[in-house]
Amino acid sequence: MILNTPEQINAFRLITIWGALRLELTGMKRRGRSAYSIVKEEFNLKGNKHKVFDQFTDILHENHILEVCLLREPK
Repeated sequence: MILNTPEQINAFRLITIWGALRLELTGMKRRGRSAYSIVKEEFNLKGNKHKVFDQFTDILHENHILEVCLLREPK
């Protein structure tokens, strides 16, 4: 799949941040800024990691971004 429109690139970025936040919930750490801090800043969300993850997941579902990722056909 080739992502060449700004909308597709932004959707991929958001899905990547969502996945990183999900990994942070399990205890994984990363260098640089956490996905948690990026999501809180960009979407002006409040709460702990679990609440922010739930709110961010709802935002992705409302914009039909997460469905595209989860419903793609496996190879």
